[in-house]
This record gives sequence, structure tokens and C-alpha cells, in this order.
Amino acid sequence: MKQLEGQVAIISGGARGIGEGICKVFCEAGATVALWDVLDQGAATAEAIEADGGSIFFQKVDVTSADSVNSAVAEIIEKYGRIDILINNAGIIRDRSFMKMSLQEWNLVMNVNVNSLFVTAKAVLPHMKAAGYGRIVSASSVNAEAGAFGQTNYSASKAAIQGFTRSLCKEVGRYGITVNCVAPGFIETEMTASIPDHIIAAGIKMIPVARIGTPEDMGNAYLFLASKGAGFISGTTLHANGGAYPS
Repeated sequence: MKQLEGQVAIISGGARGIGEGICKVFCEAGATVALWDVLDQGAATAEAIEADGGSIFFQKVDVTSADSVNSAVAEIIEKYGRIDILINNAGIIRDRSFMKMSLQEWNLVMNVNVNSLFVTAKAVLPHMKAAGYGRIVSASSVNAEAGAFGQTNYSASKAAIQGFTRSLCKEVGRYGITVNCVAPGFIETEMTASIPDHIIAAGIKMIPVARIGTPEDMGNAYLFLASKGAGFISGTTLHANGGAYPS
């Protein structure tokens, strides 16, 4: 029996990058995946994974909108009667040095990266509580602790996710629900594809395992925390960065 056989998982921001990697790994583990994204590209991603044998469907969802999220959750419950796993992977960057950063750039990152967790967890938790089981795993970042030039908004948002995780787990643990987050390091995605080779090489030199991470690496990190076997792990941040900061 596969690790997530019979379970239903929501994966936000699943159209590409790390989110796509999580979708692939979860489908391989036997889950039925609801791929959420505001990008229409999510439909093609779901079709490709389904063609490889995955049980997955696309829902165009704005995770900052309670109406959008609630509607998608209602559709899942009507069809499957359960939601076992919520992966809060959706996020954006609007990098700029702080002195040049606008309030709009600050608020946009906070709304998508942090406020969305309130919206999605509010919609899903009642169903997990009724079932007496649930896994919530959210996307933090190595920069939540390391910081990064030009990322005061992004780093602050990812640090907030760790605080959210530690607090929410104290409220819902008695219902069989765990709440954790993953802090990815240097990962090969569409964003890193535009980085010059010499910068990539310099970054790899800082990673003890001597390579850049892949979306599938992150998918496996999420899979561990979303599994039934991780039931005694809650309120923690899993640093998936190949041994780089913080080690």
C-alpha cells in the first residue's frame, strides 16, 4: 500500500516549480491531489501528471480570497467527503531594497504568503477536526532565518509562517492534526534558471551535499511531514537545504 493511499491532499501553488514537484511526489505516493493555482498553467500540469498515472485535478483558486477557497473546498468535500492534507505552497516574491520598496510590494507579499494561510486553514480545519485527522504543511524559507538583501518583505513573511505553525499546532493537536512547515534552500526552479551559471556554482559551494536541490527533493520533505508516520512531529520547521544555513 502506498504511503498516502486513499488520502485527499490540497497543494496550493502547484502549477510549477516546487509545487509541481510536491504534486508529483504525492501522486506517486497514492494521494488524490487537488492542484490549486491562479495560473491556468495548473491545468496542463495536472494533465501531465495524470497522464503518468496520478490522481489529480486542477482548481483555479485565489488563496487570498475566502470565497474562492471556500468554493474549492466545498467541491472537494462534495466529491470525496474528506480532506486529509493541506499544503500551503503558494507564494510570491517582489524583491527590492527596503529604501525603494513600496507599501504595495510589502502588502502584496504579506497577503499572498501569510494571509492566505489564515484563509486556507479556516476553510479546511473544520473537516479535519470532524475526521479526527489532518496534516497541514506550509512553505517557509531558509531566508526566514538567514535573511536576504532586497527581501525584507519575503523574509518577514516566511518568518511569520514559522510563528503561525508553532501557534496553530497548539490549538489543533488534540484533534489529531499536525501543523509543520518546510524551509527550502537553494532549489532548481524557473526562478533559478535565470541566474548566471557562475552564481549557481558559487551557491553550490556553500551546500555540503554539493548540489542544488530539486522540486522532487522538496516533495519528499513535504511527504514525510504529511505522512501518518510523522504524527508526533508538530510545530516544527524542516530545513531542507542540503546542510546549508541553518545547519
